Amino acid sequence: MTSSTDNTEPTNSGSVKDDLTQGDRTGESQATDNNASNANSIENEAPPEPSDGTDEGPVEPEEEDLRNQFLRVMADNENLRKRTEREVAAAKKYGPLSFARDLLSSIDNLEKAIALIPENKSEMDETLKNILIGVDMTGREVASVFERHGISKIDPSGEKFDYNLHQAMFEVPTDEVEPGTVVQVVQLGYLLHDRLLRPAMVGVSKAAQPESSESVED
Repeated sequence: MTSSTDNTEPTNSGSVKDDLTQGDRTGESQATDNNASNANSIENEAPPEPSDGTDEGPVEPEEEDLRNQFLRVMADNENLRKRTEREVAAAKKYGPLSFARDLLSSIDNLEKAIALIPENKSEMDETLKNILIGVDMTGREVASVFERHGISKIDPSGEKFDYNLHQAMFEVPTDEVEPGTVVQVVQLGYLLHDRLLRPAMVGVSKAAQPESSESVED
């Protein structure tokens, strides 16, 4: 009896040990499979793409309205800036318009006086000669100032009549030039840059009337 019992116990102990070893192996195998599965799952997950800030999702109506209002304000400010620059430039360019126009009558009188100065001054009184020289120098200085500020004369002798720059005072019948040609300048005109200070007062040619048969018989 004792011998039978002793032989049985080692057999049971070896079976339990085998069962534990097999269980450990099974657990290790499951753990390895789980780790491999997790690793595969991580590898299969695509990494998030970096955002460039443009994909902000749907825009709310309130945000869209604010954005449109901001763009309109920016456009209005830009238009105001450009208009202000144009007005400032025009004020600098055409600022002396009224002042220059008021000077024209004085310039006309000065030029009339200069036109009366004789070319030969040798026989003149010295005082009168100096006065005339001063008048001539004043006229030259005024012309220089006018040119410096963009004021130019309009002297259209021999040119075609331009209603933008000339004012016809009378017509002259003639066959020597084409009709509509300026044949006489009564008063010079002036421009301030591209703006008219005063039109030139002119006489304009027109076709001469043929002589009547009665005048030929006479």
